[in-house]
Amino acid sequence: MPWGKRMIARLILILLSVTLAFPAGMGRAEAGIPITIGIAPVVPAASTYIALDKGWFAEAGFDVTIEEIATATSLIPFLATGKIQVVHGGLGAIYFNAMAQGLPITLALDSGSSPINQDFVIRPDLQDTLKKVDDLKGRSVGFVAPAGVPVYSVGKLLETVGLTIKDIESKFMTFPDMATALSNKAIDAALAVPPWGDIIVDRKLGVRWLDPSTMIAPKPLELVAYSVNTDWATANPDLAKKLFLVLARGGREYCQAYHHGSNRAEISETLVKHKIINDRTMVERMPWQARDPNGHVNQVSLIDQQEWFYRYGMLKKRAPENKLADARYAENAAKELGPFVVENKDSKLEGCR
Repeated sequence: MPWGKRMIARLILILLSVTLAFPAGMGRAEAGIPITIGIAPVVPAASTYIALDKGWFAEAGFDVTIEEIATATSLIPFLATGKIQVVHGGLGAIYFNAMAQGLPITLALDSGSSPINQDFVIRPDLQDTLKKVDDLKGRSVGFVAPAGVPVYSVGKLLETVGLTIKDIESKFMTFPDMATALSNKAIDAALAVPPWGDIIVDRKLGVRWLDPSTMIAPKPLELVAYSVNTDWATANPDLAKKLFLVLARGGREYCQAYHHGSNRAEISETLVKHKIINDRTMVERMPWQARDPNGHVNQVSLIDQQEWFYRYGMLKKRAPENKLADARYAENAAKELGPFVVENKDSKLEGCR
């Protein structure tokens, strides 16, 4: 046999031996099921990044892509069309409007509810002027988005003293822009959430005044949640259940850190690593938003929010109450993960219990 043919034959034998030595598929990474999760950069988003960093998505068979954006409501059209399967972020009238229109969206898991540590901050030069809620009349207030839960919170607060949301001038901007607006006196006050309120106070651009979420009902107030495309969830019920179980597991890790458990430093590092907060010292000392450790959504809060948005013309019609949230994912998490027990027995913090 000529040298060239002998070489080819030898290569074929080598390839055959390799094929026989390694079963089909061995040595090749199995491709995970592609999932896209849209996220607004708020502290409770740590639960998603925890699951990502610990490899829990991959273990469950998912190849997760995370899309970050300033406000989660901007991702609702992508969620409704199925380009994104899950969105995590603050709630608002746009959610209720989408559900009222029959779009394939519902809330699946709570990830931010009372106590949520809303920071109503005012300009330092106004701290001797703004003493009572009544003093807000005619004042300009910065909100992260039109018809969001922060607007609802302040609106409900104003109603406790006989005023309405129409008695203030609402201005809309991103959380980072609130600091600038307070500094140049474009607004008198702003409603922020951790870490943005802490950043404003640390820079002495605003003074912490009050927390509207502690002064209004019903409680717990739903602020942040995971929403899901119901067409995808219906077509893939087992995958949806598995995905939200992973996210609920991340939520429990978050809750242990919320109570200053043994993983506090690790989860704080997660927030810094993914640029939710850049200041590690601030992460450690600032309050975090609470949540239900199983992800149960407070339906009463959702109903009240929808009714309020409708009353002020921010919704044209209401969605059926049974369409606002799907309790099955939280119920499954409670069943699969068992009772949640706070590791740090000395914690006196409310929420995440």
